Amino acid sequence: MARPWNFSAGPSALPETVLAQAAAEMLDWHGCGMSVMEMSHRGSEFVQICTEAEQDLRALLGVSDDYAVMFMQGGATAENAIVPMNLLGVRPAKKADFVLTGTWSVKSHKECQRYGDAAVAASSGVGAVIGGREQAPFTWVPPPSEWRVRPDASYLHLCSNETIGGVEFMDWPRPADLGTPDVNLVVDVSSHFLSRPLPIERTGMVFAGAQKNAGPAGVTIVIVRRDLIGQALPVCPSAFDYANVASERSMFNTPPTYAIYIAGLVFKWLRDRGGLVVMERENIAKAEALYGHFSESAFYRLPVHPSVRSRMNVPFFLPDAALDAQFLQGAQARGLMQLKGHKSVGGMRASIYNAMPLAGVQALIDYLKDFERTYG
Repeated sequence: MARPWNFSAGPSALPETVLAQAAAEMLDWHGCGMSVMEMSHRGSEFVQICTEAEQDLRALLGVSDDYAVMFMQGGATAENAIVPMNLLGVRPAKKADFVLTGTWSVKSHKECQRYGDAAVAASSGVGAVIGGREQAPFTWVPPPSEWRVRPDASYLHLCSNETIGGVEFMDWPRPADLGTPDVNLVVDVSSHFLSRPLPIERTGMVFAGAQKNAGPAGVTIVIVRRDLIGQALPVCPSAFDYANVASERSMFNTPPTYAIYIAGLVFKWLRDRGGLVVMERENIAKAEALYGHFSESAFYRLPVHPSVRSRMNVPFFLPDAALDAQFLQGAQARGLMQLKGHKSVGGMRASIYNAMPLAGVQALIDYLKDFERTYG
């Protein structure tokens, strides 16, 4: 049976070779007689799995030993609370600033308000005039020259790819360029993690839920500069204190072992394909093909400003919402799955993560053309 093209925003498609290897090793990992699901997280077999996963991830992203790499639980949503509990205390004022560009950065800001002084440095939640046209909320990125970052803030938070809205930062500013060299950049990279090289060295920390490009739901990848570790607020649970997790190499408590194993297989798959430079090239080709079709069509509407359109998450709208059900039904009949937009915004959304090949994007383009010919 042919596998459908899965455009889910997450949990998302995994590479078939990774799934096949996991299936082959399900009952017996490398001759040890155990499934990874059955292993002690402190046994030599799983320690090897976790160590290799960390090493491969460091190699893919060029992460130096100045940073701790941790595999944690709770997803990026939980990390919205874990970050301020760990990093607000880095500076005496216990402040954090946020650039709001969509649903996830708004959620991060709201969560931080529970633990300290969380301010908005910039927001695209109101319309701006770009190229003579007023932009809808959360469809653009405020220019860094307009960000109001407090010099005594512990960190500045960005969501560099808004999964729901399809807005992507194509570059990250250095705090020094903002006039605040002592402020640490913290970036939620969940939905474009491992889709391209990332300038980790500009940041104090990045974090990502794995279930987009890095593996299954259940593990959160945290990369944090070591000098920021060890100043958690007293309210921080011990299992979420970066000092504890880093010192125990992600083994302070039982980690999500099978999710780490699958993520490790994904890292090896990326390495064997040539790394993130190659992956970025493929992702650009897919995005250009899909956006190129939309640019030639007057039938579909794209809300996001062209300069910040995500390569990973492509939201689009039909001319009449009454056609949505027919569009989804027809897509499913052709093996194009999970194209319904997020419930908060409606419309459609195609997530074209690393595991989606160009052939899947072309299949979607063919369907878009046929649907427009029928209903346009």
